[in-house]
Amino acid sequence: MNTDYDSEYLALNNRQSLQRLARAIVMSQGEFSLILVCCDRPSLGLEVANQLQELSSIKIQQLVVKPSIQTLLTSILQELENPLPSALIVFGLDSVEAIDQVLSATNLVRDEFRKRFPFPLILWINEAILHKMIRLAPDFKGWDLNPVRLSFSNHHLLEKITLCLNAITI
Repeated sequence: MNTDYDSEYLALNNRQSLQRLARAIVMSQGEFSLILVCCDRPSLGLEVANQLQELSSIKIQQLVVKPSIQTLLTSILQELENPLPSALIVFGLDSVEAIDQVLSATNLVRDEFRKRFPFPLILWINEAILHKMIRLAPDFKGWDLNPVRLSFSNHHLLEKITLCLNAITI
């Protein structure tokens, strides 16, 4: 496969996904909405969130959950800014040690999310978490029927690594 074509296709797909995500955030203002962003490279989440912030005039609070969390709802409630954000993106679910229990608990209290979060909640997840969510938190996951998917080629990752190395050696 042509690497340039592959990179161009992924770049176009990711741009469209980011635009779709930005529209979903704008259209969900003032009400709860679950938006799942499924990415095969969780480490690029903060970069993508910054790009998303540039696309949207809406302030998006970012939260990285700790690996030791027991419940998603409580963890978010403890970290929310006052006043409430217009949108919240949550990172770190891929590193949660008790992810099965966290997802099961999330499913049990799913209505509390709608009651307490009058804004879009964006969960940054990988494919493994998405599959666990389908199995362990189907009612909660059901609020987002079509996750936003972002993909990065190995070529793109090599460019990122090269940029980081150049920045370090300068």
